[in-house]
Amino acid sequence: MKQILIATDGSPSALEAVEVGLELAKEQSADVTFVHVAEPDEFHGGRAGAHAIAHKEEVDESETALKTAAQAAEEAGVSYALERISGETVESIVAFADTKDVDVIVVGSRGRNALATALLGSVSHGVLRHAKRPVLVVKGTKVPAGTSA
Repeated sequence: MKQILIATDGSPSALEAVEVGLELAKEQSADVTFVHVAEPDEFHGGRAGAHAIAHKEEVDESETALKTAAQAAEEAGVSYALERISGETVESIVAFADTKDVDVIVVGSRGRNALATALLGSVSHGVLRHAKRPVLVVKGTKVPAGTSA
């Protein structure tokens, strides 16, 4: 195993996916690419692809998610790259993984957008269905602070 793709949106589940993906990368001496996908700006004629993201809020979210992932990789001593993509989340993750010929895709089981997950199906489920390579879905196991197990 040489290359691992870890999708992150900064959610608690994605942060756990980052941790697990980095552990796997260390064990396998693999490089990691972190990817954050933002929806294209439908109101301003945005198109899918690697281009500037129109909404400052989306840029801030992706920058925060990617910076957090980068910091975790540095602390773990794992070589990494950061990618910010605009497009439909599942399609973008799968296409990017194919383009980079990664060995495995790591995703969290739940992202930030609970409404989209309920209405459209989860990103992790979509990636599992459409990817042509192994997918590791990290199910959130940490108990939030202030609650009991």
